[in-house]
Amino acid sequence: MAVEKYVTERDGRVGTVLSWASLLEDNTREQAEMISRAPVVEGHVALMPDAHLGMGACVGSAIKTRGGILPSAVGVDIGCGMRAVQTDLSAESLAKDARGRIIGRFRDWIPAGVGQGHAAGSPLDRTYQAWQRFKKEFGQAPGADQRILARSPTQFGTLGSGNHFAEVSSDAEGRVWLVVHSGSRGPGNMLAQKHINAAKEWGKANGQEPEHAALYPLLEGTDEFDAYIADMLWAQSFALWQRRAMMDRMLEAVAEEAEYAILDDIDCHHNYSERQSDGAWLSRKGAIDASEGVKGVIPGSMGALSYIVAGRGNPDSYNTAPHGAGRLKSRGAARRELDIDEFKAQMGDRVWQDRDAKNLIDEAPDAYKPIDVVMEDAKDLVEAKYELTQFVNFKGL
Repeated sequence: MAVEKYVTERDGRVGTVLSWASLLEDNTREQAEMISRAPVVEGHVALMPDAHLGMGACVGSAIKTRGGILPSAVGVDIGCGMRAVQTDLSAESLAKDARGRIIGRFRDWIPAGVGQGHAAGSPLDRTYQAWQRFKKEFGQAPGADQRILARSPTQFGTLGSGNHFAEVSSDAEGRVWLVVHSGSRGPGNMLAQKHINAAKEWGKANGQEPEHAALYPLLEGTDEFDAYIADMLWAQSFALWQRRAMMDRMLEAVAEEAEYAILDDIDCHHNYSERQSDGAWLSRKGAIDASEGVKGVIPGSMGALSYIVAGRGNPDSYNTAPHGAGRLKSRGAARRELDIDEFKAQMGDRVWQDRDAKNLIDEAPDAYKPIDVVMEDAKDLVEAKYELTQFVNFKGL
């Protein structure tokens, strides 16, 4: 699609938005325009094909800032992202009963759902051993309080809820892929909320007047900025390592059924920020690094295709691409409007938690933008390398 450009002005502040989204609601565009006028924002806001309204900042956006950072531009699930592993195993070698046993092991080994975590750590537990290795390298979060200290070991290696998932899929050649989507769980959320509130308190005390309460920045050279960066980087590492721990258990679950070799292993954050070579910060919220040749994962909704991609390095998008299908209906609207029987039909013969369809209806394919539309909009941002069809889907309730 042709990139749409929106230029707005308010109180002397001019903002620019470039959008790759052919399906874009007015409230999402307006939110992006407001962010583009924030004083610390440099250049334009880049909206991805999956962009939709978010808390404070759009999901599916890339925002460059100088002299400070907007915690809301990273989001509350710091480090959320995807891990995908390609194997040489044939999908045909995993019969229906084997697939059922695999999802059973996922359920037993990977806690999933709101607030769910592991029991007290055991030295013999593989996930707890992974937590110990992480803690040895990164320690606890610099700004952790007692709640975060308590939750970090128990929620390390856990899935969470919402659109987070663990899947087994196959590509066009019939090879098995394992894919997991999760972030920094309760610890990352609590750290993010802490710093969003700190930005607001510091801003009010120092005469800042942003257009929206979520747009208080943290400015470089302040203790508050340094504290946020330290906690953000820790949470990004926590998210990456805990995805790795879950993937290890997923691989183990499949290994109980068949031997295989690993052909590729891809991990990409889609809620994070990193300093650029010119000293600015680039924050991606619901968006992945699509620098030239960089591999990434763009999942569809449950029941839809997912894609393994390579970045094209489009400078207008800040080398960024979408992170998934992007919501089309709010969770409330999906629960009110979508039909459970249609949802089950869309899932076909996949192995999933069909008995919990009523509780998962807000994750049905029709609650999301069509992934083929998103990928068509993103053709100047990424090249699709593999098309994945899921045959086991596990989600938190």
